[in-house]
This record gives sequence, C-alpha cells and structure tokens, in this order.
Amino acid sequence: MSGRREEKKQLTRQAILDAGMRLFSVKGYKNTSITDLAVEAGIGKGTIYSYFTTKQEIFLAFCREQLYLINQDIVLSASCEDHVVDQMMAVFTGTFHFIKQDREFGRLMLRESFFPTEHNLEQSQKIENLYIDMLVPILQRGQERGELRSELDLILVIGHFYGLFLITISAWFTERLASGDDFLETLKTMFYQTMYGLAPA
Repeated sequence: MSGRREEKKQLTRQAILDAGMRLFSVKGYKNTSITDLAVEAGIGKGTIYSYFTTKQEIFLAFCREQLYLINQDIVLSASCEDHVVDQMMAVFTGTFHFIKQDREFGRLMLRESFFPTEHNLEQSQKIENLYIDMLVPILQRGQERGELRSELDLILVIGHFYGLFLITISAWFTERLASGDDFLETLKTMFYQTMYGLAPA
C-alpha cells in the first residue's frame, strides 16, 4: 500500500509541475494563480499546498528537475579526459540553453536561485547542490591531472566559475552580448583566463 501511495504522490506532484509549465507558457508567470494551477492539474487548491508553499517554489522545482536531466545527459556524453574548462563549459552551456528557451523563466530562475525568499530557500539550495555535485568531480579530476592546484577549496572554485557565468549571462540579458555564440565565446575566454590563476606555478 505504501508503494502505491508514494506513486500517487509522485504523479500528483508531476501533474502540478506540468500544469505550471503549460500555464506559465500560455498566460505568463505573473498571470497564473495557484487556483489556475489546481484547475489545470485537476486537483483541489488545498492539495497543491500539500506539495508546494508558493508558486515560485513550483517553478523552481520544475527548473531543478529540468537542469538535473540536462546535466545527466552532459555527464553521460562528456569525456572525463577533457580539460576542466571544456567540461565546465558543457555544464554551463546546458544551463544557458535552458535559460535561453524563455527569458522570463530564466530571469526568474536566476533571481529566485540567488536571492530566494524564505519560502523558496529549500528549492534554491537543491539547485545549488545540483551544481556542486556535478562540478566537484570535474575539478577533482583536474587536480589529479595537474590542471588545478591541489590545495584549492573546490567549493570556492565553483563559486568563482559560477560568478563568471552570472556576469556573462547578465551581459546577454542586457544585450551587451548580442547572440548565444557571443555568450559562449565570452564565457569560455573568461574560464580559460581564470585557469591561468588556478594552475600550478
């Protein structure tokens, strides 16, 4: 019985996420209410609050699942022997393509990920942990091959690279970088410039 109950919970949760993405795409994020989501998902409004506290939390949960799937594909297709920068670029390129699909969604995801409200803190931390789990092994392999100094704090290194990603994505949002190709070329250049400071003497 517990297995069936858990399966039903997962199906209901997924129905809420699917309803969110359909309505956000058609009506826009701001114009979609929790009531709208409940009707679209075919459940009661109260049921939604059993799974999510806010509309932002629904959105972030969807983003986390999509980013996880994107990153899993990257892990399976990437070569562990590639240079650290190339592997890091693969991860952040996947994120960029996800954000690029819809600027409103991308802007909201970045805002709620880095400046979360108290209600969205857990979902934001899950997105953060997703990147940590993905990037730490890449950096560890880079240390083993001598591409990074062995004494570096890898969490701080991740923060450094992610900071470069945010600067570059901001330039794309403000159209200082006119295209996706400009974004990727700029980000890769900044990553390689950073590596000179992180490599062994």
